[in-house]
Amino acid sequence: MIPLVAAWAALWGLFTMLMVTTHGTPVASAAVTSFQMMVAASIAAVPAYRFTQWRPLPHPFRVTFIFEQLAAAAVFSVSWFLLISGLQSLVLGHRVLVLGPGLAPFLATGMWLYFAVAGVAYSLHAQRRAAELQANAARTQLAALRAQLHPHFLFNALHTVVQLVPTDPKAAQHAAEQLAEALRTTLDEQRDTLPLADEWAFVERYLALETIRFGDRLVLQVDIEPDAREAMLPSFALQTLVENAVRHGAGPRPEATRVGIRAWREGRNLKVTVVDDGGGASIESLRAARTGGIDRLRERMRTLYGDSARLELGNLPGSGFTAALTIAQDDDG
Repeated sequence: MIPLVAAWAALWGLFTMLMVTTHGTPVASAAVTSFQMMVAASIAAVPAYRFTQWRPLPHPFRVTFIFEQLAAAAVFSVSWFLLISGLQSLVLGHRVLVLGPGLAPFLATGMWLYFAVAGVAYSLHAQRRAAELQANAARTQLAALRAQLHPHFLFNALHTVVQLVPTDPKAAQHAAEQLAEALRTTLDEQRDTLPLADEWAFVERYLALETIRFGDRLVLQVDIEPDAREAMLPSFALQTLVENAVRHGAGPRPEATRVGIRAWREGRNLKVTVVDDGGGASIESLRAARTGGIDRLRERMRTLYGDSARLELGNLPGSGFTAALTIAQDDDG
């Protein structure tokens, strides 16, 4: 609304200046007259804007579009002339026709105003269309990445169940039940972002599944601060980091592996860290590798947040691996 008012105010100033410099009209009188002209133009601009919505720019361009715009400009100009005359008649208390420098120049100015209004309108339509296309592309990309993440999780979870079948059938049955609950959440979850509390509820199911397989070899340390639970993050973000720690930290080791999960608010940022004391990985291999889940998480974060989120991976001194997620929250987030 403010840019719209500013635009009409600029036109008001321009018309006032033209009346003063070209016709020698006193400033006060020119300001009043030009104000009436801008009020009439803003009223006539409403149907003109609707017309640009009804007749968008054709692709490919058609010559008939030019004639349609000329006809619309003529209608706008006549309407503008009648509106100005009507406003002036109300002010003076009797019927008048405001001709200004003459009917032809007056109507030509009206047509120029229409093309100015139509140009702005078509520019806004194009910007809105571009924003919609960008948003649709982002939603499509997010849906594709999420669809890729589901089979990734399913493969790893099924691997856990298969490993238990020959050694502990009862545990395998329990794991299959846990997997069913986790998969139900995976398939039902359609949000691109969600509160950390909802994400953690899913991660708990996943960890219950992995605890069945690893037993005492998997030691969990969880510290999620209350003020972080309502903060928003990409769906399956925490699950991806935890899964990476369990499979690549605890998976290869016969001894116990500690996995620490921490989340807190730091200013307007949500901070999440997942740390394990497994074998770690070289920085060179981390830079060269494109691990499925981590790589997709980075892509989703880039699409959702741009530069407002980051994921940092690295080794701990001695041994182990750390993943640190930072996501800027909205003011009401």
